[in-house]
Amino acid sequence: MTSRLARTFAHALLRRIPHGNLTIAENGQELMFGTRAPGARIEVLSPRAWRMLLRGSNGLAEAYAQGLWDSPDPTAVVRVAARNAPALDRLRARFALLLAPTQRARALMSHNTRRRSRRDIAAHYDLGNELFELMLDPTMSYSCALFEHPGMSLQEASLAKLDHVCRKLQLGPGDHLLEIGSGWGALALHAAGIYGARVTTTTISREQHAYTSEQVRRAGLQDRVTVLCEDYRDLRGSYDKLVSIEMIEAVGWRHFGTFFARCSELLRPDGAMLLQAITIDQDAYDVEKASKSFINTYIFPNGCLPSLPVIEQSVKRRTDMTVAHLEDITSHYVHTLRRWRASFELSAQRLTALGYDERFQRIWRLYLAYCEAGFTERRIRDLQLLITKPGWVASGSSQPISEQLLSRVAAG
Repeated sequence: MTSRLARTFAHALLRRIPHGNLTIAENGQELMFGTRAPGARIEVLSPRAWRMLLRGSNGLAEAYAQGLWDSPDPTAVVRVAARNAPALDRLRARFALLLAPTQRARALMSHNTRRRSRRDIAAHYDLGNELFELMLDPTMSYSCALFEHPGMSLQEASLAKLDHVCRKLQLGPGDHLLEIGSGWGALALHAAGIYGARVTTTTISREQHAYTSEQVRRAGLQDRVTVLCEDYRDLRGSYDKLVSIEMIEAVGWRHFGTFFARCSELLRPDGAMLLQAITIDQDAYDVEKASKSFINTYIFPNGCLPSLPVIEQSVKRRTDMTVAHLEDITSHYVHTLRRWRASFELSAQRLTALGYDERFQRIWRLYLAYCEAGFTERRIRDLQLLITKPGWVASGSSQPISEQLLSRVAAG
């Protein structure tokens, strides 16, 4: 009875979708809702799926993880949902004031302490380096690549992005660069090995710290790269340049101001910061920031995407810095995620042998499809912001240093 009522209610909602179309197959019958592109297809394998689908993205994910529904193209399903999400955002925004006390209470219960931050980061980034090695390119870059030319491999595009970041920061041998969020060391190695900078990089993932430290040792860059396992709030020192690539999403919505204030304190008066951030529209941010969703429940515990206005306001209110340049690289993330998802699919047997069971793999397939669809429909965006201190003077893009100069720099 409950499943039938849930199905009836869901069908009533689907008949009202203004964008895209969705074909639902169940018990040998098919129903199509909507008539416009893009289109998607779902096969309902259990009536229990209807009750779960009414719980939003968490229900959608849990039902998929349990195999209660399937699709030949989960990305298309999420694209249809994303295309229709703005209308739902506006409806939810009307109730934002009513939800505010609940959001504040939830935020207090999930305060981003240092211990909690380490635990949340470990829940994703310490899942095992083998998982990420199978999915990512040899640089182990876990952020948007930059496909500057047709036909570029993922590795080439990742290297292009690293170059792009270093050039924006006008990085050179005389600079001391601070990186907040090491990943697996790709940027630190590139900045020190190709541009000759001195680099201090930090992560609170123990596996990333160990992996990056080993990569620095293998590259012979111990004299130029220092790898820390410290929370950004505990960092000390003064740096010429600062970079943070897709780390702000783990800061928590109540701490965005703290993050930018700390970055500003760590920079010299003529310094600059390059921030690469996945962002969400302001209307969606207002209702999503303290909500429980598929991504911040199953993938990045307690994560929160900032909006561009929130970033700009935090910089203005908590620092003496200025957003000097903004670049939207969202379209490149669609291609990046498509490559990650293809590698993940090809590695299914190997992942199973490593202990990543079918439920885990279904959750991660949906995660990669979910993000790809979000960027395709521009529900979420990926932005690079150059944020500068008052004394910053732009002097043109920097260039990779010569091997001869690199040898002299490495020799001290």
